[in-house]
Amino acid sequence: MKRLCIALCATAGLFAALPASAQFQKPEDAIKYRKAAFTVMANHFGRIGAMVNNKAPFDAKAAAENAELLTHLSVLPAAGFIAGTDKGETRAKPEIWTEADKFKGGMNKMGEELNKLNAAAKTGDLAQLKTAFGAAAQTCKACHDNYRKE
Repeated sequence: MKRLCIALCATAGLFAALPASAQFQKPEDAIKYRKAAFTVMANHFGRIGAMVNNKAPFDAKAAAENAELLTHLSVLPAAGFIAGTDKGETRAKPEIWTEADKFKGGMNKMGEELNKLNAAAKTGDLAQLKTAFGAAAQTCKACHDNYRKE
């Protein structure tokens, strides 16, 4: 299972490296792609969240596996924010495109915090995991507050 996930992430990473115009035939495809990437990320983040919020038993191995996947998955959504994807079935605010550098900075910050979460998860220490999870959650919240319609 772990090998399959790593292989899928590596393959997805290769596609993420392609020019955006080569990835998506229509803007709607890019919107679906980024939504799917965020959904998968939310699932894995939620698994860790349940542990740090005492809603699920702490499982150091599962936390580490989910955190590892998050570091790989976090690079995927950015590829779906291309020209023309500000319209249609999306909750993305126009500020994503008008404040592109700031938005990109937020995405980079999320990646940095997920890397820290990954490192904390590898220690097997729940207290470190809680601290890193909180910081990562704040980066997600900041982006949602600034760039996502409710």
